[in-house]
Amino acid sequence: MCASKTCYVAIDLGASSGRHVVGQFDGNRLELEELHRFDNSPIAAAGRLYWNLLGQWQQVLAGLKAAQSRYGDRIASIGVDSWGVDFVLLDRLDELLSNPVCYRDARTDGMMNRAFSIVPRDQIFAQTGLQFLQINTLYQLLAMQAHDSSLLDCAETMLLMPDAFHWLLSGAKSVEMTNATTTQFFNPVEGRWASELLDRFSLPVRILGDIVPPGTKLGVLTESVASAIGMNRVAVVAPGTHDTASAVMAVPTKNQLGIRPNWCYISSGTWSLMGVEVQKPVINDKCLALNFTNEGGIGGTTRLLKNICGLWLVQECRRVWNEAGKSYTWDHLAAAAAASKPLVSLIDPDDAGFLGPTDMPAAIREFCRRTKQAIPADDGAVVRCVLESIAMQYRRVLGWLEELIGGRIETIHIVGGGANNRQLCQMASDACNRRVLAGPTEATAIGNLMMQAVAAGEVESIEAAREVIRRSFSVVEYQPVNAAIWDEHFSCYLQLASV
Repeated sequence: MCASKTCYVAIDLGASSGRHVVGQFDGNRLELEELHRFDNSPIAAAGRLYWNLLGQWQQVLAGLKAAQSRYGDRIASIGVDSWGVDFVLLDRLDELLSNPVCYRDARTDGMMNRAFSIVPRDQIFAQTGLQFLQINTLYQLLAMQAHDSSLLDCAETMLLMPDAFHWLLSGAKSVEMTNATTTQFFNPVEGRWASELLDRFSLPVRILGDIVPPGTKLGVLTESVASAIGMNRVAVVAPGTHDTASAVMAVPTKNQLGIRPNWCYISSGTWSLMGVEVQKPVINDKCLALNFTNEGGIGGTTRLLKNICGLWLVQECRRVWNEAGKSYTWDHLAAAAAASKPLVSLIDPDDAGFLGPTDMPAAIREFCRRTKQAIPADDGAVVRCVLESIAMQYRRVLGWLEELIGGRIETIHIVGGGANNRQLCQMASDACNRRVLAGPTEATAIGNLMMQAVAAGEVESIEAAREVIRRSFSVVEYQPVNAAIWDEHFSCYLQLASV
């Protein structure tokens, strides 16, 4: 360790695991060390699927203790990022009302149709510019209303997941903008809550807190938290708290913010978030018809993107197989997929049947059976089917992005854990017939850390932060090698997939 390096701590909460990553910055390069990792699986109880908030908090403190033990007084600040849409409710005394419910809980089934019966779909989109997904916060609140939940009557404050941990750390109650935009009651044109929309649904506007931009210094660790972990009362900074916003900040592009992009990103992990960085929201009939979303980005930008079900499909297959006693490693599954015949059968990765089945391999085989395709013969063929289908959806979304921005996209940046999946990266290059640059893999943590460095004044701008990232982390380039066969099968894929 170099005593002259400033340290920042990123608490990166994913939908399957959480971790603490320390970034050491010497003014020129960023070095990473993962200090603590923990399981973050939701827990089924009493007919609901919950997040274990207090267990997560215990792990947050454990990771900070580890950071303090290793880096001590060099720690300058802490920031939390997570997935979107899920939330914590507090009462008027700031007491927790319940464990937060996981977005994969079935309570939102049918809630979009309920919403459209009250406010038409196009009017919701006109106010929010957001992709329609039943997991969005709006439909979670409507589900609570439909089930006559007393929690809505008692609630005084709603905090999205990273905001809840910032509150626990610092005592500051606010909602960071990039995550606020995932709720489907944020107006991206006016930069405020779409309170009129909530009024039309008779949902409580009073629970909505102040919105702050990424890079906001929220305060310092509370005295009790600092004492518990043996740390100084260091700064608590809101990064781009939506994990994709932080991941996009870490895309090592040289393009300036706000310039019409000739590149797009795929933040690849449990979900694949594929989009472009634009100066203003794109809210029009075409965007509505294609079900794209306008989410907040860093530096005042908008992330025009589409959610694609990503490696969750393979993760769930592996879970089912291993629970059956097969003990598959990721390397084994990659080898089995590589040995399977290409482009035999395809699925729509965004089909509603894949949102939360108990047996993912069976659901995949059932989709193939229902669509009169060859049923994958073995587990390797199932994995290949999934990866090829995700790559096909990348191609489809790429075409839509080019329509929406009015220009060709030359390069696809794949960041996040999926950048390590060489099969998927090459498939993406072949399917899209574009150059793919894969990396950095730790994009979310890197974006979180570099936003803290910008907030501290150690890095002067987001463009300068991306220059640091280019110096600090390598990327792997993929070029198309077999695009023609993907062209032949793309029309078949289109017949299977829905918007």
